[in-house]
Amino acid sequence: MFLKRVLTILIFFFYLCSYAQDEIVANEYFKNGEFEKALSSYKRLFKDKPNNTNYLLKIVEIEQELELYKEAEQRLIKALETNKSPNLLVELGYNYQLQKDTINANKNYQKAIATLEQRPTNAYSIGRVFQNHSLLEEAIQAYTKAMQLQPSLNFNLQLARIYGEQSNIEKMFDSYLSFISANPTYLDTIKRYISEFITEDSDNEGNIILRKTLLKKIQQNPDLMWNEMLSWLFIQQKDYNKAFAQEKAIYKRQQESLDRVIELGFIAKNNKDYEMAISIFEYVVETSQEISTKLEAQLKIIELKTEIALPKDYNDIEKSYTSILEQYGKTPQTLNIQKSYAHFLAFYLEQPEEAISILKNTLKYNIPEIYLAEVKLELGDILVFQEKFNQALIYYTQIQRNLKNSPISQEARFRVAKASYYKGDFKWAESQLKILKASTSQLTANDALDLKLLISDNRAEDSTQTALKKYAKADLLAFQNKNKPAIAILNDILKAHKTEVIVPQALLKQAELFEKEHDYDSAKANYLRIIKDFKDSILLDNALYNLAELLNNTYNQPEEAKPYYETILFDHPDSIFYVEARKKFRKLRGDDIN
Repeated sequence: MFLKRVLTILIFFFYLCSYAQDEIVANEYFKNGEFEKALSSYKRLFKDKPNNTNYLLKIVEIEQELELYKEAEQRLIKALETNKSPNLLVELGYNYQLQKDTINANKNYQKAIATLEQRPTNAYSIGRVFQNHSLLEEAIQAYTKAMQLQPSLNFNLQLARIYGEQSNIEKMFDSYLSFISANPTYLDTIKRYISEFITEDSDNEGNIILRKTLLKKIQQNPDLMWNEMLSWLFIQQKDYNKAFAQEKAIYKRQQESLDRVIELGFIAKNNKDYEMAISIFEYVVETSQEISTKLEAQLKIIELKTEIALPKDYNDIEKSYTSILEQYGKTPQTLNIQKSYAHFLAFYLEQPEEAISILKNTLKYNIPEIYLAEVKLELGDILVFQEKFNQALIYYTQIQRNLKNSPISQEARFRVAKASYYKGDFKWAESQLKILKASTSQLTANDALDLKLLISDNRAEDSTQTALKKYAKADLLAFQNKNKPAIAILNDILKAHKTEVIVPQALLKQAELFEKEHDYDSAKANYLRIIKDFKDSILLDNALYNLAELLNNTYNQPEEAKPYYETILFDHPDSIFYVEARKKFRKLRGDDIN
């Protein structure tokens, strides 16, 4: 009995395998355009399983490919005698349409749509079949009618996609917005879909239509979601002032959290719209009832003002720091402000001893080790600024010992290597950098790799490391915020070491410092020299991208920038700048966002 059962199972298993194999063969014939063979194979399969609608439709599709429309018509009519599926009515109508019989085609389409009167949910399948045959108007009719008959149904997502195919952007946006009105959790998904039809250009047709659609929604139904969407649109356009107006309107109605306003401030800052970012953080200071939020916003304002300040403005910035510390005191609550103030004193006012005194006082606070580590990192940096490298190493090493394997520990190890490099101990620096190549922090790993390559390449070429020592000195001066002396040393390298591997590195570093000093013509000349004379350098993509950015953003010469972005796309697909270069090149080329 057991043996008989096993035998039965095996026979059934082999039957299934054989049947599956036959279906694979039939499908391969179809994919390869061998329609007669495919038709014969699918007919055999359908004969064994006459209720399999997929086989029926595949046979119909093949007969249509072979222009056997009458055979397909009879097959569908016969199937409809037993199978009342409205999908078959659509298929029959499409078969008539292929024969240019639009009267019978439309007659069957309408029959299929009429079944929605009894079952509106049929629209899921009917609409999909219409779409599969590019019968977009009929699909719209089916989805729209179903929603009218049963308002709980929501086919706005399907409608939006159809309107997108028809390039009816206004109806597409309206459908997307209607969909998220009922399904707000899909807001981010819908933003992604909509983003394909808008650009950074506020005069782009898609941007104009979306703005008008949202304003209409706000008038008809003042839901804050529409304000959020409008703010998002303005952010895409980098119109942070208008986005700020929307965020203030949202906050005034909700009175819940300033998080969205703060996030906008950071977006403006990251896009270098410093004046707007300052205005946004000033609003946070004026509006927030939380001292910690006020303090963080005030700190951001000072740091942003420092970013754009000239030396004549430094006294006013220092007064801003001291004013806050007088108001709130030097306590753990103002730790970030004290740390930032110490950095400003050392690196901008060249008062490192006062800065160190402030930081050492904060080490007495009873606060978590991670916050103390941040203070020690700043202390180490200021000691490096003073060229007290051994004292700096004490603080960096403490961080590594107390917070092993953490990101800040990895960063501290990188600073150890950097300090060793600054003082000319290249062998020890290189040994530390080898360890950091496998850092869990990608940013630290990349920085470590760049510095390791700089050291190893130049140590291999020059046993005395004369040029590398000069470069390290220039690098230290740049770290100390002494850009002009750093530029002078790099100039000496370029004159005295014309054929060495360090030349493109010196050109790139000098160009970046020229940009900081607003000497854009000199920066441009350096980038062009790297591109022309050092085509095999690993820094070539840096020069290409930096030059493209300089031309595009500073010189406002997008056409001149375009070929440099393009070169990265075609010649440097592994570059870390590839993604940004592609995005900016497509925008400059005016690609159809669709």
